[in-house]
Amino acid sequence: MEYLPILVLIISFFGLLAIDTPVAWSIAISSLLTMLVSIPALPAFTTISQRMATGLDSFALLAIPFFILSGELMNNGGIAKRLIAFAKTLVGALPGGLALINVVSAMLMGAIAGSAMASASAMGSILGPEMEKEGYDKEFGAAINITSATTGLVIPPSNILIVYSLASGGASIAALFVAGYVPGILTGLFLMIVASFWAKKKGYKVGKRSSLKEIFSSFVDAVPALFLLVLVIGGIVAGIFTATEASAIAVLYSLILGYIYKEITLEKLPKIFLDSSATTAIVMLLIGASMSMSWVLSYEHIPQEISTGLLSISDNKIMILLLINMMLLLVGIFMDITPAVLIFTPIFLPVV
Repeated sequence: MEYLPILVLIISFFGLLAIDTPVAWSIAISSLLTMLVSIPALPAFTTISQRMATGLDSFALLAIPFFILSGELMNNGGIAKRLIAFAKTLVGALPGGLALINVVSAMLMGAIAGSAMASASAMGSILGPEMEKEGYDKEFGAAINITSATTGLVIPPSNILIVYSLASGGASIAALFVAGYVPGILTGLFLMIVASFWAKKKGYKVGKRSSLKEIFSSFVDAVPALFLLVLVIGGIVAGIFTATEASAIAVLYSLILGYIYKEITLEKLPKIFLDSSATTAIVMLLIGASMSMSWVLSYEHIPQEISTGLLSISDNKIMILLLINMMLLLVGIFMDITPAVLIFTPIFLPVV
């Protein structure tokens, strides 16, 4: 095995990250430098650009910009506010009420928008000032918002599960969506327990208990937003439409609902489209660059070497999974989840 390409890949990638190079550029440049070690310059440039374009040539990936746009429409269309109001009547009277509202709202928002960014943006802009007003530390509020937004990465519809389907070679998106509910909900519940414990320890205010009438009223107000969850997930699982078609339906439904709520106007639409386009561009650049690195790793036979190395340490399934989780924990410190899924799924999937 040639070790020089691996050294070039690792040193160039982490070196570029160390000097604050954007992750997508770090991935693409390190992939190119690695190829230059093995093949001449012109084929290397051509191969990397081809692999980036080919990696984005997937019908399933069309769901990502649509779900991002639907998230922006929800943030601006009053849908997020109604979900937060519903969550407030459910858990607002418990210790750390606002923190728990953040978690529950993020779970609901993630389950509808399919995007952690949309969830974090909505919760931060609406609940952030309210938490500060109630005496919550800024650090605590930010930590709750960021960690609770990650439930949107798991609870369907999830952009990351769509990316995983691509990276794994075509795993069923419907099956992945069904599998995402239990870990997503458990993550949210454990976050609520921890948030409540720390809020009680710090002596944060507790909100007033809502009556059954208030709970029912907020639920009725949130039903149109919650119906989108049933429409999208139910349609995918029942085989009525694909994830991509469901994402387009989510956009149309969110747009109509925002218009009915009188929160979205023609004047607001250009900014909504611009913001969602900017987010989509970042995500797609990460996906394209990551697909090129994934191909480079395969070309250099790195997944096979890692598989052999892991199996030489232990053939115990639990131990292998623990080792993989430890590696992914370290990877998550340096790398965004989208490129991490695309790069490391082809490496670890054959092992498990």
